[in-house]
Amino acid sequence: MRFVFPLSFCLVCAVIFFSGCSSKEKPSTPVAVSTPAPTYFKVDPSTAGAVTGVVHFNGPLPPRKLIDMSNDPACVEAHHGKAYDESLIVHKGAVANAFIYIQKGLEGKTFEAPATPVTIEQSGCWFRPRVFGIQTGQVLKVVNSDPVTHNIHPMAQINREWNHSQGPGDAPLIRRFLKPEVMIQVKCNIHSWMHAFIGAVDNPYYAVTTEDGTFSIADLPAGTYTLAIWQEKLGTQTQQIIVTPHSTTRADFTFKGK
Repeated sequence: MRFVFPLSFCLVCAVIFFSGCSSKEKPSTPVAVSTPAPTYFKVDPSTAGAVTGVVHFNGPLPPRKLIDMSNDPACVEAHHGKAYDESLIVHKGAVANAFIYIQKGLEGKTFEAPATPVTIEQSGCWFRPRVFGIQTGQVLKVVNSDPVTHNIHPMAQINREWNHSQGPGDAPLIRRFLKPEVMIQVKCNIHSWMHAFIGAVDNPYYAVTTEDGTFSIADLPAGTYTLAIWQEKLGTQTQQIIVTPHSTTRADFTFKGK
């Protein structure tokens, strides 16, 4: 038996079939997801304290080595022919260029990076300063004040490693370290004796000892902390400190010569 369908029925089916084949799913409109701004911790001055101290060295002091800069006459001229190793500088039993920082005790607090850059200068065929701290996210400005080309190469293990040449009069290099890392060694691939060390921390509570071995960290919230020290040749030490409001905690370190 043959079934005969009306022409109108066939036309309706055809329209439905081809409409389904030609239809396309409309692209979805991306929904903007806003990231909440971080809540930065701000210390209450009425509850803050400070920590100060001196880094001592006891024992025989190794002689400072003469640096051979003869492969670059401009560097020799900058030092009138004599330059000495700066990896360990001790004056009257006090250690310079030691990095001091709060290692534990600030967990759960987020600190805003300072707007002022930290500058490292290539001057006299040295990195100046040799040891310094920087807060994560803070701008690092690299300047070459010498009449020769240098190469700055932070050999970061946690942050991104980078390597950049900078000629005399070149514009400053601008970089940031986004993760805590103590310490980041910096070298110049052109001048093998040039070294610097950067302590990248996620809070503003750090210091570098001066020529008389002293350091001071102010506006520290009251609490119990692990205070750590790093020195290029002498290594590391830690000690626990308690900071109370409106008071200064004393924390000295002593390294012994071998």
